[in-house]
Amino acid sequence: MTGDRQQDTDTPAATSRRRVLVAAAMAPVLAGAGLAGARALPTGAPEPQSHTPVKPVRTSEADWAEVAKALGRGGNMLRGTTYHTGFPRRDLHVVSDGITVTPGLALGTHVAFVRYADGSTMVMGDVVVTEDELQQVTDAWQANGIAQTALHKHLLAQRPEIWWTHVHGHGHDAVALARGLRAGFDRTKTPPTAPPGPDRPIDLDIAGMEAALGVKGSSEDGLYKCLFVRRETILDGHLVLPPGLGSTSAFNFQPLGGGRAALSGDCAMLAKEVQPVLGALRRGGIKLVEVHNHHLTDDPRLFFTHFWAVGDGVELARALRPAVDATNVAPPS
Repeated sequence: MTGDRQQDTDTPAATSRRRVLVAAAMAPVLAGAGLAGARALPTGAPEPQSHTPVKPVRTSEADWAEVAKALGRGGNMLRGTTYHTGFPRRDLHVVSDGITVTPGLALGTHVAFVRYADGSTMVMGDVVVTEDELQQVTDAWQANGIAQTALHKHLLAQRPEIWWTHVHGHGHDAVALARGLRAGFDRTKTPPTAPPGPDRPIDLDIAGMEAALGVKGSSEDGLYKCLFVRRETILDGHLVLPPGLGSTSAFNFQPLGGGRAALSGDCAMLAKEVQPVLGALRRGGIKLVEVHNHHLTDDPRLFFTHFWAVGDGVELARALRPAVDATNVAPPS
């Protein structure tokens, strides 16, 4: 039998099997090489070889002046480490489930820049594009070293067709990253910045909603918003994400009158939390839209579910609470 096995290893079929096994063993390595290529830096700088986590450093708006110039609009600081810029798609008239969706509810592009202790900068964001814009935007980002890490929906059926794509970049030239993003934005009809409009009253029982959710929310652009952040430290590759960046559960309520609201939101979950959250949402009558990842190299691995509902604001908040309680999140400090 030993001789038969030895003879079999020299046959063409056995050689072919060995090649298949070698190819299978190399697949994760090759996939990793492809991923590294997708995250190639616009500046050509190599990724750090050390696996030691690198922490973010505090910055101010003045530190991002050249980034703001490259993006064509200013932003604001969040929690001392994250420079955020919004690009609301006020040019779009989107209807979903019979509701006219305002930019603040589900049509806002957001990008965030973070400086790290090694001098590098990471940018990530969520970008709203129409179906007609999607491919040319993708081509522009690929030509400028900006990676896409997710492509998905925030709403169920909508007119016109809208997509949401997550973007990611890392390098030692923050302005180059901003220019790479801008190359994609310039292939959309995203309107220029505009001064904020007057404050509008929010016809919702905010006190009742906050009591139901156990969080203090905020009012912005005529909407009521609630946010929860993951309690764990989240890494993106070797980079420590600041609390609240790329790892939040966010609920947006658009008033419809009479205390009713349209709800668009998402929950950040570990794998073991996904089914409890989905079950809790459905038991509350909330419609599921998507389950997906936002990142490629996060640790621990996060999953996100987007959802939609229309109803009384307090009842919606009560329906959300079991999903919140099924995840390891807390109100932002």
